[in-house]
Amino acid sequence: MNTLIAIIGLGILCLILEIFDARKAIIPVVVIGLLAVLGLDISEFNSPNAYYNNMIIVGKFSSAFSALFIILTIFLVSLGHKFYENHQTKISDFIAIKIFLLAGAVTMVSFGNLAMFFLGIEVLSIALYVLASSNRLSIKSNEAGLKYFLMGSFASGIILFGICLIYGAMGSFDVIEISELSRSAELPIWFPIGIVLVFIGMLFKIAAVPFHFWAPDVYEGSPALTTALMSTLAKVVAIATLYKLVKTMNADISPSFQLIIVIISIASMTVGNIMALRQVNVKRMLAFSGISHAGFMLMTLLSTAKSSGTLLYYTSAYALAGIAAFSVILYVCKTKENEDITNFHGLGKNNPLMAAILTASLLSMAGIPIFSGFFAKLFLFNQTIQAGFIALVIVAVTNSIISVGYYFKLILAMYTKEPNEAKIPTPAVIYVVAVISIVLNIALGLFPSFVLDLLG
Repeated sequence: MNTLIAIIGLGILCLILEIFDARKAIIPVVVIGLLAVLGLDISEFNSPNAYYNNMIIVGKFSSAFSALFIILTIFLVSLGHKFYENHQTKISDFIAIKIFLLAGAVTMVSFGNLAMFFLGIEVLSIALYVLASSNRLSIKSNEAGLKYFLMGSFASGIILFGICLIYGAMGSFDVIEISELSRSAELPIWFPIGIVLVFIGMLFKIAAVPFHFWAPDVYEGSPALTTALMSTLAKVVAIATLYKLVKTMNADISPSFQLIIVIISIASMTVGNIMALRQVNVKRMLAFSGISHAGFMLMTLLSTAKSSGTLLYYTSAYALAGIAAFSVILYVCKTKENEDITNFHGLGKNNPLMAAILTASLLSMAGIPIFSGFFAKLFLFNQTIQAGFIALVIVAVTNSIISVGYYFKLILAMYTKEPNEAKIPTPAVIYVVAVISIVLNIALGLFPSFVLDLLG
């Protein structure tokens, strides 16, 4: 709870600095503030507490995921230093929106009440709608914002209707009470219908098939830094929240529900990877890649033992690789009109370090050893086999092999093609964020138990 209050206070401080025309201090102050908030969050890790009649429940799960969200926000805010240099008058707005978005994210994994869960979703979603359409002079950005707003509102409506049905069946918004009541023999039909509606709404948020159709257009049209945020932070928040909802409210997942998860997981992996093979725009390619990763992450809902630790590890590996990849995309495409693969031709000769970082992040997403992406899939597959879903693992392994195809298409463009233009200088902050995120990714691969055992 203290973490949440500190984050909101930091967002307000960001706006106050704008009033006093201290724009240059905003990003350094926010980064230092977020590091302090991270320390505060870690201090709450082993002291579970409930606040305001279980509205907010702080425990190991919420603290661990909140720490990941804060680290990702530090990277995204740092990258904003150069990204918003042409919009100095609006920098406080952009950074404050990201901080309030983080507050929504922390609320979504700390809820103990469905009202708080919905409030967190809306805070996060509204911030994303604004950021997606923040480039007012770009038709693509306006289109992305409108599409995202319409699809997101539709999904929020479905979630709200599901919450209403759950309340109608149980007479409570408290997830602990709902979980206890759900074990009783006689349940009203509204309860499973409500659970299904909330599940469908959350599948929209994580862009899983068949609710994925908004993602490629929104990712491509949004400003690159917003796409980075959606691809990493927003997706990780949504899958962590979905995991918490399913595990707390539906204590024993029925076989029919498991079958639905298996089908959606297979469809997301397969459709995401096959469509990614055809893309020439890197942001669209990573959008479809994200859809396939959503399919992998859904597999954690099928196993019972220590699956929360595996989910934390997988999301950390995926998000850190995403941050590193988007750091390079921001550098390469800053002065370009699009993010096509042709812009990356010859990057291996022009800027070997940036090309190496992008290669490493793509190899991690593909699941190649030494990178944490490989170990994340290894632990995930092991757990899923133990849960008895061998066919799903075979499909997942096949999809991992398919994904190598489109990741290597970009890697080969960097190392086998001639550069399109002379080398452009790299801002120091992009180097720092890219290097730190990929080093953290490799460190997670070398020391996986550090994260896996946090929620054990």
